[in-house]
Amino acid sequence: MSAYDLSVNVTTRYLDEQSAPDRANFVFTYSVSIKNTGKVGAQLISRHWVITDANNHIEEVRGLGVVGRQPLLQPGEEFEYTSGTALATPQGSMQGDFLFVAEDGKQFEIPVPEFVLSLPRTLH
Repeated sequence: MSAYDLSVNVTTRYLDEQSAPDRANFVFTYSVSIKNTGKVGAQLISRHWVITDANNHIEEVRGLGVVGRQPLLQPGEEFEYTSGTALATPQGSMQGDFLFVAEDGKQFEIPVPEFVLSLPRTLH
């Protein structure tokens, strides 16, 4: 186990009630769980997302913190938040990274592997 290690899990949901497929507007939420699995407390400073729709339109989002917060996670602590995005297509994906600063001053990034945004499959 590294001194600077965090695990990230993401779940997604399509928001039918906020979407307008006839206007190419598909709204999704993503819930992110970040757990400090390292040995040193670390504060989330900023986020970077790369959002890609099915037409390969790419949007990059950078900003301080997440949902207006910059949580400090001690070893074993977990932080969860939910945010959202809209796509022009019914499928897409996101990936990115979080920048952290450990209590000893070391900066490091935690990658968020690509995850899929997609309408739920329907059975006929």
